[in-house]
Amino acid sequence: MQLVPLSAVPSQRLSILLGGQNCQIKVYQKTTGVYLDLSVNDAPIVSGIVCRDRVVLVRDVYLGFIGDLSFFDTQGVSDPTYTGFGARFQLVYLEAGDLS
Repeated sequence: MQLVPLSAVPSQRLSILLGGQNCQIKVYQKTTGVYLDLSVNDAPIVSGIVCRDRVVLVRDVYLGFIGDLSFFDTQGVSDPTYTGFGARFQLVYLEAGDLS
């Protein structure tokens, strides 16, 4: 597992190396929840994925992303909100071996 660093702001973009992949991640809060867009080498993998506690976000190997991403609530089982990014709500990269 690798922690993806997030700040407690409602919308953010970051570039990070995950499993040898050059990833661009956008995480943003809407009135209906937190959403995530993921690209690898600027090629979209998933867009507008709703983020839930302990639910993998990419899910499908055919999309070409090695591993997966998931939010974890460190203080319970609530879905993420931006005010807890980087503290209560952790975004983690799960390598292929972590998914079994």
